[in-house]
Amino acid sequence: MNSIAVFCGSNFGHMPEYLQLTKILATELVNRNIRLIYGGGAVGLMGAIADEVLLLGGEVIGVLPEKLAGAEIAHKGLTELHVVKTMHERKALMAELSDAFIALPGGIGTLEEIIEVFTWTQLGFHQKPCGLLNINGFYDKLNSFLLDMSKNGFLSEYHFKTLLINEDPADLLNELENQKIIYQPKWIK
Repeated sequence: MNSIAVFCGSNFGHMPEYLQLTKILATELVNRNIRLIYGGGAVGLMGAIADEVLLLGGEVIGVLPEKLAGAEIAHKGLTELHVVKTMHERKALMAELSDAFIALPGGIGTLEEIIEVFTWTQLGFHQKPCGLLNINGFYDKLNSFLLDMSKNGFLSEYHFKTLLINEDPADLLNELENQKIIYQPKWIK
């Protein structure tokens, strides 16, 4: 893995562990020589992970829609910043530049981004692993919901198990590096 897209909040959240583990993930990325691909912002956990990777000497590529760049949230010190027209272009470019995906805690944008690339895996648009950094159980309810989808026949057990969930950044990266996604064209029963 050379590059990982990290989806995360433009806020810090209410628990200090969100920021602490974001910085630990940044350290792990740099130690493994993995380039960070992210949303290009200078605010919240987005800005924090970019700042930490850059501070440690790593590479950071941001992808930001024009509308948000115009709102002056663009990070000014990145290795590269791609300004695109739309959110759709942003997600497509982030996916193209990345070998895997991680969602940290965040809001509905973070949720939408990780679910979209997870869906693309299920549909065979790519074979890149997806993971959730489950800080303080942040994604427990999502995991439970996805399990219910699987039990009720709307998500195959195979695809449910391909979404990796771990509370430790190093362990999650290890799992992502070892994950092999196999397209299952007959996932509908």
